[in-house]
Amino acid sequence: MNLIDIPQVLTQIVGFLLLVWALRQWAWSPLLAMLEARREKITEEFRHADQLKAEAGELKNRYELELRGIEAQARQRIQEAVTEGQKLSAEIRAQAQAEAAQRVERAQDEIEREREKAKELLKEQMVALSMRAAEKILRQKLDDAAQRRLAGEFIDEVAALR
Repeated sequence: MNLIDIPQVLTQIVGFLLLVWALRQWAWSPLLAMLEARREKITEEFRHADQLKAEAGELKNRYELELRGIEAQARQRIQEAVTEGQKLSAEIRAQAQAEAAQRVERAQDEIEREREKAKELLKEQMVALSMRAAEKILRQKLDDAAQRRLAGEFIDEVAALR
């Protein structure tokens, strides 16, 4: 008995080769084409993702740069406002000091005028008192005691005017 049946083995080999050839023609090529298309699609998606990632990085850098610029502008505006406030404060302070100095000067001028008026009034009163004292002396015939008494009264009157 023959364990291997050659015609059956040959038939199975030919059938297997026909199956392989048929699969290669109608199944393997479309399967490889589909796998290649999928590989290209995945590669394109990775390329697109890398491009989007690069664009996002550029946008992030641009926004960070703009944010730094905005922060710098804000700091500059705050500094300008502080400087303007200090300048305004200094101007107001200088103006207030100038007004105070003018008021002091006017007050001193007014005091000086009033002092001059008082001196002039005192001088007029002294002249009037001197005239009255001289008039009294001339009207009376005075002895030494009377002259001393009149001079004392005159000095008392001058002291009362002060």
